Amino acid sequence: MLINRDIEPSCSYCHHGTALGRNEYACKKRGIMQAYGFCGSFRYDPTRRIPKTMPKINASEYDKEDFSL
Repeated sequence: MLINRDIEPSCSYCHHGTALGRNEYACKKRGIMQAYGFCGSFRYDPTRRIPKTMPKINASEYDKEDFSL
């Protein structure tokens, strides 16, 4: 499955929301909403979701042999 059905609703990736600033969204259904707020009209839009960044690897912890076969 490509899309997780258990995604927590958020105005930041709702089909009806448009970003106004960093933490505010203009909802076509409810008006001005906070980024992590949601309403009953929530409709998931996967193109608006920003994935979490991966943690950086500390290169000093590894040797060249750790990456060879």
